[in-house]
Amino acid sequence: MADAKELVDSLCSHGAHFFTGVPDSLLSKFSACLMQQKDVDHLIAVNEGSAIGLAIGNYLSTRAPSVIYMQNSGLGNVVNPITSLVDPQVYAVPMFLVIGWRGEPGVHDEPQHVKQGQITLKQLEVLDIPYCILSADTSVPEIVEKLWKQMINRSGPVAIVVRKGALSGNWLIDTPKNNYSMQREQAIEQLICTLPKNSFFVATTGKTGRELFELREKYQENQRDFLTVGGMGHASSIALAVARQQPHRLTVCLDGDGAFLMHMGAAATIATQQPKCFLHVLLNNGAHESVGGQPTIGFEIDYEKLSLALGYKQYFYAENAEDLQSILKNIDLENLGATFLEIRLAQGSRKDLGRPNKTPIENKNSVMEYLKC
Repeated sequence: MADAKELVDSLCSHGAHFFTGVPDSLLSKFSACLMQQKDVDHLIAVNEGSAIGLAIGNYLSTRAPSVIYMQNSGLGNVVNPITSLVDPQVYAVPMFLVIGWRGEPGVHDEPQHVKQGQITLKQLEVLDIPYCILSADTSVPEIVEKLWKQMINRSGPVAIVVRKGALSGNWLIDTPKNNYSMQREQAIEQLICTLPKNSFFVATTGKTGRELFELREKYQENQRDFLTVGGMGHASSIALAVARQQPHRLTVCLDGDGAFLMHMGAAATIATQQPKCFLHVLLNNGAHESVGGQPTIGFEIDYEKLSLALGYKQYFYAENAEDLQSILKNIDLENLGATFLEIRLAQGSRKDLGRPNKTPIENKNSVMEYLKC
């Protein structure tokens, strides 16, 4: 296997100095290495399209190509800026993509990655992006050299597609610890046990949905929550559409700080639509915990000012179990409107946390049966 630092060093030796992107579990060693290099300019972006924009601006101001890292699911977020800005037929901006290959055919992965894994190389070909595949036995300097030359010659993007297990190293994410006492699963448990039993929950991608699924199993309750296993950042829009059609029912969106930031514009739509009974819960632990614990800017934002300025009817804040229980017991569901609830959390999850044993289609069918009018 190639040490992640070998990849970072190879890119830097060719002139890369600015690295940006969205964390991915397959690239956790890579991003951990970046975070520990004092001479590397590294900025975690809120979404992959934004990372492309940062790379364009960096090139305009320094003439140096940037390195953008992402999970292959993030290719969907970069199609617009790649084709309408970066491409050699438009502004011709050289940049180097590092892409984690989730769902590679023949390699076991979760269902949300299967289709994306099948089409990843085809997507790059359609976008006319030259690529090489990084395996455990690949020579990193050779493929970086090859792709860097192509990038400069064509003045456009190139990509390394990183297979599972291709990168190694003792690089660990050094995420600052916080002093909050409650973990995400404890907060979710309070929510489902205290709010009305006919409430409908939409959970964001990652460990949030896994914990909600296991809590329903723990209490021997039927699975009736929508688990947004992919499509990071879109859980709130899904929840809004349900809330508009079923105003008699409390709709609860369990959002993460990374997911909320990725497509924050959805919050403006929620606020202006003012659904009758909508609780937008921000489970804020300041980290991309599901893919390695890389930090977000979740603790640096005043969500009270943000949510109220957007038009949410009210804002609540909890940072421990007592705060949360008091809010949930006293909240006026008859006059809820679009309400924002921020819960500050410690990082961490159970080591034995499992995964849903239902397929996405089974989950969809259970939800639609539950929501039948």
